[in-house]
Amino acid sequence: MPQGRFEGTDTYIATEDLMLAVNAAITLERPLLIKGEPGTGKTMLAEEVARAIGAPLIQWHIKSITKASQGLYEYDAVARLRDSQLGDGRVHDIRNYIVQGKLWEAFASETRPVLLIDEIDKADIEFPNDLLQELDRMEFYVYETKETITAIHRPVIIITSNNEKELPDAFLRRCFFHYIRFPDTETMTRIVGVHFPDLKKDLLKESLETFFEMREVPGLKKKPSTSELLDWIKLLVAEDIPPETLRSKDAREAIPPLYGALLKNEQDVHLFERLAFLHRRNAG
Repeated sequence: MPQGRFEGTDTYIATEDLMLAVNAAITLERPLLIKGEPGTGKTMLAEEVARAIGAPLIQWHIKSITKASQGLYEYDAVARLRDSQLGDGRVHDIRNYIVQGKLWEAFASETRPVLLIDEIDKADIEFPNDLLQELDRMEFYVYETKETITAIHRPVIIITSNNEKELPDAFLRRCFFHYIRFPDTETMTRIVGVHFPDLKKDLLKESLETFFEMREVPGLKKKPSTSELLDWIKLLVAEDIPPETLRSKDAREAIPPLYGALLKNEQDVHLFERLAFLHRRNAG
């Protein structure tokens, strides 16, 4: 086990329950399955855990076409055929055509790494089940070379999911689960403070009030996230938007300035435009 416990970092504000979850997963030597709204720092958590415990970070970003076997290795038969036609001497050693995957890279690491399996729910429903044996036994067999690859050190495994698909029960049983709740005002204030330590208190107060009011508007297709709030504040500072501009406009009554950092589809923009129109008509 890496030395020390995860207690957040100077660039990542972790709640008490999240720190407990990370340390519990490390102690139990089980994958940590992290769920939460997009933009709540799930992927960044793995980066910060690695930095905090002084471990190398190996990232495996999952796509809809990703297969579990790609995390182990891939055999490049096409390259070997081409080389054989060209008379290349490399063809006599099949190892020249074995491409190591991220799991192999983690197993072969000389120091205990942090392995991020990012957005596992993007892949086929069988993807998690196809990794059960490898994650349990910390080894896998390479058929082409007839060798077994065994982990030098059991990686700290962090798996993220945006809940696009239900994950199989057999896979869930092997994980320590934690749901990152959306930050409350106090936690969000600390998060913003990390990124904008010199932000004026008035602008911080008004931007957070506007942000949380927007999230509460009924009918939003996509609520603005933490990362989008940080982008918005960065723009407010760059454009020197005064706090009074936000204070005078309740988010339920008008579209806030630079709203494109917060609203990411036309349905939500139209919703706020209708609310602004209704407010003006009622006010008149």
